[in-house]
Amino acid sequence: MFSSTTLTGSKPEQYAQLLAQARALVHGETDRIANAANLSALVYHALPQLNWVGFYFFDGTELVVGPFQGLPACVRIPLHKGVCGAAASTRQTQRVEDVDAFPGHIACDSASRSELVVPLVHDGALVGVFDLDSPVTSRFDADDQAGLEAIARVFVEALA
Repeated sequence: MFSSTTLTGSKPEQYAQLLAQARALVHGETDRIANAANLSALVYHALPQLNWVGFYFFDGTELVVGPFQGLPACVRIPLHKGVCGAAASTRQTQRVEDVDAFPGHIACDSASRSELVVPLVHDGALVGVFDLDSPVTSRFDADDQAGLEAIARVFVEALA
């Protein structure tokens, strides 16, 4: 049975603890829906100042919402729109301090002020994106980006 623990220490130390929890959570499980659901819940409840955490999966044409924590979300996102589309099309993490200043931002939750989106790539193919929103401007920094990219890698590595 999985048991999460309260994160302590510096931000990098907290992400190391969260990463260990993420690895334990997906250990032995290859189903992407199950792992996305559990990782969304883990991160949403472990990190402060988040209003949405979840996954969008690439269906060959666009991104389609997968498991998440937060308010109902946009169901489909074209690759040329929004922060998620930018991360998917460039295959580079997008860390946006102020979503209102991002050209083409899609406001699925009007409370969101900053966003971090990590592309998910497995064996060279786009799988989707790991998306986090915050109601706080400039919520995500380089430590958050590194920690969340590591958690995204755990998800990708667990794929069959």
